Amino acid sequence: MNLGNTIVLLRERKELNQGELATKLGISQTYLSQIENNKKMPTIGMLENIGKVLSTPLPFLFFLSIDAEDIPIGKRPDYETVGHHIKDFITAMLYEK
Repeated sequence: MNLGNTIVLLRERKELNQGELATKLGISQTYLSQIENNKKMPTIGMLENIGKVLSTPLPFLFFLSIDAEDIPIGKRPDYETVGHHIKDFITAMLYEK
């Protein structure tokens, strides 16, 4: 799971820099940087706040963060078949006007 990378991508879609997002979340830019670089795992509460600021429901945040390695080996072919379609659908639903 790559929550950090997902947060970076969503932050950039909202045209926010790290400092702006950190301020909106009430945390330091250093802490946000650690989250985005997968060095710190935020609490569920913090992830909910991140989702709110980035207009992304928590379940979508989690799904967008899934990597193939997170899926059991036997289910990976199914994930590889549909996973990117679901991610594209979520992204379009959230960000396309």
